[in-house]
Amino acid sequence: MYAPIGVFDSGVGGLTVARAIRDQLPGESMIYVGDTARTPYGPRPIAEVRRFALEILDDLVAQGVKMLVIACNTASAAVLRDAYERYDVPVVEVIGPTVRSAVSITRNGRVGLIGTAGTIQSRVYDDLFRVRPEIELSTQACPRFVELVEAGETSGPEVLAVAEEYLAPLVARDIDTLVLGCTHYPFLRGAIRQVVGPEVALVSSDIETANQVYQTLTDRGLLRPAGGPEPVLRYEATGDDATAFVDLARRMLGIGIDAVDHAPTGAIRLPGRLPASKTPAE
Repeated sequence: MYAPIGVFDSGVGGLTVARAIRDQLPGESMIYVGDTARTPYGPRPIAEVRRFALEILDDLVAQGVKMLVIACNTASAAVLRDAYERYDVPVVEVIGPTVRSAVSITRNGRVGLIGTAGTIQSRVYDDLFRVRPEIELSTQACPRFVELVEAGETSGPEVLAVAEEYLAPLVARDIDTLVLGCTHYPFLRGAIRQVVGPEVALVSSDIETANQVYQTLTDRGLLRPAGGPEPVLRYEATGDDATAFVDLARRMLGIGIDAVDHAPTGAIRLPGRLPASKTPAE
């Protein structure tokens, strides 16, 4: 129960999910890994994203986490089935909770989805929305959004122009709900809101995923008990520029990070199933 939650993203976008988890579960320890050396994942082939994601998830399990949170839509699409079969710790990803929220919110049945090229091409959202055939899903890849966020550009004329280019086709389809299908996109909420208008509901994965984390830990009796050691937060990045990671986290999320450990990338063992992780004594 004192073991940490492992959170993984291609870069800094997943910090939105990590912050939402911290808001709901301030007593939990957490390890956050950003694959900053290989971001963005969106333009990469799904097979390559799968390899990168499983490499990092394997490492988190080896470190003894009690839960895996895949805080990246592209990675979730790439390893959605593998992760549930491969690991003996519970896995929470960002796609399922977001779809369920969008289905419950839409009023006219017209839902828009924006995501990376990899997420859109995987069609995993299409598969999940298919259980509700009355919903019309319109999708749009937004490859420049991640680049803008990773560069720290979240407002201004260029951001607004890119948002208008990407979102105009969805607005023309009279959507009433827009799924932000990438954890980087909440950083651009202001520009997105200005383009789609106040009447369109924006559904992002941070809060919905944190709700799922809370529910899963509760259902499995894995919540950290009161009175134990102080929770520990550790941040790791595969890239060498820890300063940029810390700066973005502080400037855009208000998260103060004292240090970022380097997580080297390397070969992984595929295929195969990992044994149950060894967690600290309960």
